[in-house]
Amino acid sequence: MSAVATTAPLVVFFSSVSGNTARFVEKLGLPSRRIPLHSTEEPLIIDEPFVLITPTYGGGQGRGEEKGAVPKQVIRFLNDERNRNNLRGVISAGNTNFGEAFCLAGEIISRKCHVPHLYRLEVFGTPDDVDRVSDGLERWWTQQ
Repeated sequence: MSAVATTAPLVVFFSSVSGNTARFVEKLGLPSRRIPLHSTEEPLIIDEPFVLITPTYGGGQGRGEEKGAVPKQVIRFLNDERNRNNLRGVISAGNTNFGEAFCLAGEIISRKCHVPHLYRLEVFGTPDDVDRVSDGLERWWTQQ
């Protein structure tokens, strides 16, 4: 990472066809790049530090609740070492109906990639979430 951090982190995100995560990222007003939805699209390669925002899939039902929590597209993106090496933090969205599996994708990515799980939000975030994440990310980013 460069010696001088910018005040606005690059946000890399995955959003399904529902567009929930994309709507949240748009409200942040930060520079962003979207992980492709389809495997036939050109893979996204990020060559600078970034924060990842991802939804959590599944409800964590029964054994193996971690299986399927991280979208396959996000796994594919992070399987590229260039992307993984530039990941600095993760934010996850989920559904509180998932109980203990709420925002599980962020926990998994945080643990496997050794980065902080910065924020958890319900589905596409509230106006308070937008303010909290936007302000907090900028403060956190400048301290990196």
